Amino acid sequence: MKPALQFRLHQQLTLTPQLQLAIRLLQLSQLELEAELRQLAEGNPLLEFADESEDEATTDEAAPDAEYVQVPGPAETPSTERGVDGDDGADWSDDGGGSAETPIDFSNGGGNSGAARGDEDFEPQNAAPETLQQHLLWQLNLAGFNPRQTAIATVMIDALNADGYLADGIEAVRAALPENLAADLDEIEAVRRRLQGFDPLGVASLDLRDCLRSQLQQFDADTPQRGLALAIVDGELELLARNDIAKLARKLRASEDEVAAAAALIRSLDPRPGAALDTTPVEYVAPDVYAVREAGRWQVRLNPDAQPRLGLNQHYCNLIARARGEDASWMKGQLQEARWLLKSLESRAETLLKVAGAIVRRQSAFLDYGPEAMHPLVLREVAEEVGMHESTISRVTTRKYLHTPRGTFELKYFFSSGVSTEDGGSASATAIQAMLRKLIEAEDPRKPLSDQALAEELKGKGIQVARRTVAKYREGLRIPSSSERQRIG
Repeated sequence: MKPALQFRLHQQLTLTPQLQLAIRLLQLSQLELEAELRQLAEGNPLLEFADESEDEATTDEAAPDAEYVQVPGPAETPSTERGVDGDDGADWSDDGGGSAETPIDFSNGGGNSGAARGDEDFEPQNAAPETLQQHLLWQLNLAGFNPRQTAIATVMIDALNADGYLADGIEAVRAALPENLAADLDEIEAVRRRLQGFDPLGVASLDLRDCLRSQLQQFDADTPQRGLALAIVDGELELLARNDIAKLARKLRASEDEVAAAAALIRSLDPRPGAALDTTPVEYVAPDVYAVREAGRWQVRLNPDAQPRLGLNQHYCNLIARARGEDASWMKGQLQEARWLLKSLESRAETLLKVAGAIVRRQSAFLDYGPEAMHPLVLREVAEEVGMHESTISRVTTRKYLHTPRGTFELKYFFSSGVSTEDGGSASATAIQAMLRKLIEAEDPRKPLSDQALAEELKGKGIQVARRTVAKYREGLRIPSSSERQRIG
């Protein structure tokens, strides 16, 4: 053994900070991107978001304050549109490429500025919606419960789920009571029965049967078919779900007209009494890209409202020339990082537009005719068309949404595997699911199509698919089996 020098030649892939930043921004959704940019702007004084009032200002008025970056957007000249036929030659240079001499504006320079500056001091003061628990506690204070019953009812109300059910049962309520309040199950059950009479009727129920029964018991005793409805709820809910009126009439020894009236009474009840007071905010998806048809061709455009309005603070940029020593070095570093960020944002928008254009070009039949015309598509095909890696396509299609005349879809929705057809072609899984839904909607509810029958129907359309594949697609569509879809009577 003796020391020796050795030379080795090898290749290693190293991601530069700029590339790492671009990859991180590419995979973020709109909300995540906004949060990320605000965090970066807080740590870099050379970055700032434009005020809404600046959207109304002219270019000459905005220039002294900041330079902003703009990517190709929906409301721009035809040179920024990308046709799905690929022959229009979209120009990504934007006459300046994001240089300091040519300001670029992510917001598309337009848009609605909203309220005037004088109204910005006033925030909307909408009252918070009343929750189910608040609504029940208000009634509890007026119900004349003694302190012990009030404590039990308070714990029970707090344990209700969004539908108004006591899903964990009364044992969980007893376990959650204070140590100095020992209550047996009978006492807790008595309180629960009283809560079921609160508005909305049926809250604090243990299951669907209990919920429907408690609501029926609130009707007057002479309500037509009330007793028959109670009998159905207690033991024949499965037959009711199948709408088998004839069998219900035989088992309950009643006429079919009486059973039909009792079924109508049950269906007038609310199976989810707490849902009416559900305060969960509705989440809306803002599309990243639009697909519009112009002059017989599908065009894709970025949503200007989804592009972050971020720019360089020109005042701080001017201070760099007068700075000295460590301050100058630090500010130059911040300026370089800011320009990297703006360039990464421009690259992100550019990539998103290219990928969306390739998807729309491949799935133009879907836009024209609907889901049944969806073509099989995989990441590799789009990656080869736009000249990028499959991992990049995966990042850019995750949590990015395309607005079309047929609705707003995540870009990943347009990717699906193919199933061979008799003519040697292929049909996408999405198209097959659309066909299945159409067949089931058109079936006779008295004789619903089984999975095997559905497979035979698809075979008649030239699509070879196994019964178990039909079952998988049907379950993915959340469509029950043929026995559960059957309606008799």
